[in-house]
Amino acid sequence: MQLQERINAFVKLGEFIEQFSNEAIQKNDYVKHNDLFFDGFKHQLKLAEEHNGWFTPENIRFALKGWATSLTQDNLNTWLKPYHINAIKPKQVAIIMAGNIPLVGFHDFLSVLITGHTVLVKQSSNDKHLLPYLAKYLEYVEPNFKGKITFTEKKLDGFDAVIATGSNNTARYFEYYFKGKPSIIRNNRNSVAVLTGNETPEDLKNLSEDIFRYYGLGCRNVSKLFVPKGYKFDAFFEAMYHWHPIIDKAKYANNYDYNKAVYLMSEFDMLENGFFMIKEDDSYASPIATLFYEYYENPNQLKEKLEADKGLIQCIVSNGFIENEIAFGATQKPKLWDYADSVDSVEFLLAI
Repeated sequence: MQLQERINAFVKLGEFIEQFSNEAIQKNDYVKHNDLFFDGFKHQLKLAEEHNGWFTPENIRFALKGWATSLTQDNLNTWLKPYHINAIKPKQVAIIMAGNIPLVGFHDFLSVLITGHTVLVKQSSNDKHLLPYLAKYLEYVEPNFKGKITFTEKKLDGFDAVIATGSNNTARYFEYYFKGKPSIIRNNRNSVAVLTGNETPEDLKNLSEDIFRYYGLGCRNVSKLFVPKGYKFDAFFEAMYHWHPIIDKAKYANNYDYNKAVYLMSEFDMLENGFFMIKEDDSYASPIATLFYEYYENPNQLKEKLEADKGLIQCIVSNGFIENEIAFGATQKPKLWDYADSVDSVEFLLAI
């Protein structure tokens, strides 16, 4: 199978996914194999929502919209242009996927197959319904993918390299268990935003998307703010308020109530608005319904701190503050070439 054939297959997959990426699901008669797969994928969406309370229809649609947007001929060609892909010896690559947001492991899945390798997938139990079905669609679109995609719930065996994502604890286990294999091991990271006090209301409203999308469960979600000494949070809270219906979600509300009770009993200082709390804290990882913040006085010292802590940080959201920053509202809209942990997985796959 040539690279262009693999690209064409994923473009067709993107067209299939696009049908489900809006609130009103619309069947497109020009999409291949809809007669076999359209109704079945609607059922898989329902199963995913029922199985994981964090996977709301809105958040699943958001994830599908992102992939439908990415899987175009132009985007795939732009992503792959710097690489020399066709002259590789196919290997079997194992992927251990997280399950914190819908289809969170899809980029690894795509990267392995687009580079010409075979893939062995071990999914999280929290996100097990969508990808196997999309993989089956991919095999129908491009029969040469048959035999190159395997899902397993058993112990991984017979692979040549591994990409594994987990918590800090599981990452240490992965590093030990896979020490004899080429690997990419990912652990917990969080994203931060740097405010200067000059942000527009639109900037702050866009930031709310970085904070609340997927209930803050993704590594690209902003969980920590750096604000100038004396910063007043009035405009910030006003910009967050349109997310207030989030408190109607029982799982989110339970976390809000629990964390608020902990802070009150511990007599921690915090600010809250009925659905969201902010607390001054040095840590990067904040609980659900909570955002940590830290004051800074010297921008250069803050840049040095962020550089020193880069192994803990996935994204830095700001406007003209630092190199490689992410625009407000863009953390959950990564391009194909925005690699997790800044590790080029395609380069890794071409070198194994």
